[in-house]
Amino acid sequence: MGRSSKDKRDIYYRLAKEEGWRARSAFKLLQLDEEFGLFEGVTRAVDLCAAPGSWSQVLSRKLRVKEDSGRAGGGEEEKGEEVKLVAVDLQAMAPLPGVTQIQGDITKISTAQEIIRHFEGQPADLVVCDGAPDVTGLHDVDEYIQAQLLLAALNITTHVLKAGGTFVAKIFRGKDVTLLYSQLRIFFSNVTCAKPRSSRNSSIEAFVVCQNYSPPEGYVPNMSNPLLDHSYDVDFNQLEGPNRIIVPFLACGDLSAFDSDRTYPLQLDASKEYRYTPPTQPPICPPYQQACHLRRNNLLAKEDSPSPPLDDTFSSMRLSSREERAPTEAVASVGAAAQSGTGC
Repeated sequence: MGRSSKDKRDIYYRLAKEEGWRARSAFKLLQLDEEFGLFEGVTRAVDLCAAPGSWSQVLSRKLRVKEDSGRAGGGEEEKGEEVKLVAVDLQAMAPLPGVTQIQGDITKISTAQEIIRHFEGQPADLVVCDGAPDVTGLHDVDEYIQAQLLLAALNITTHVLKAGGTFVAKIFRGKDVTLLYSQLRIFFSNVTCAKPRSSRNSSIEAFVVCQNYSPPEGYVPNMSNPLLDHSYDVDFNQLEGPNRIIVPFLACGDLSAFDSDRTYPLQLDASKEYRYTPPTQPPICPPYQQACHLRRNNLLAKEDSPSPPLDDTFSSMRLSSREERAPTEAVASVGAAAQSGTGC
């Protein structure tokens, strides 16, 4: 077992590194776009829960390249507006060309106002969210937390999305998922549940593609009021007839695409020798950084042995970490004046 073992077990992880994507999840958005044409006519897009930035990468490459190629070739442009992209996350993220980063909380009204400010007062055409909690393995708990995260993303979307716009978000399919579908149908006339080929069949993960944003007449977005109050019927999934929301389920991609659950040989192409490719962008400030440092330096607490003061350990670790990241932070500070400044 070596560095290449995961390249064999996860073909999309390997392809992401070879094509320069920050994470394999980039293929999920690409395959959703192939099926739904998400990027058609989009000039303002928001990526919620963006770190490490693979979906922002897709938006940057697809939307900005399309705009630049149209100008360079002298072709006719669909719109004279410049493409604007905003990425939002609590964690720090390495900079991307053409993407404005906001390090903030999607449940705060100030974050929504910051997004609109970057769009010069105009609403977004497209909002995407690939956010997910750290799963516990307890499916009921994971599904509930993911549902709350999706509703938080929907809530801020109602503040920044234009009428007729599109919202794409990750969803965990469980026994109560119909309730989420019905909530989304209140705001969007067309809701589809899609499963990209790059999403493992063994996973309950899927994506809701919500098109044609049309909120109820008189609806006023409000961050302090949760979209799902708990005054619903516990037997909601047993409803029948017009009271039940049936959302179409669509598998994206044909059988010629790679199977995300299959193990592939390292030598995919006989004419091309396999070479290991390191990850495109290492994490900047991962939550597991302190644990890795303690393990690497044999500082984890053991029985019958005194452990060093953690405050001193973390202080020295943060100092060395800042010294190592100094060049990266210098680059990241360029164009970061618009960020909210929240710590990672």
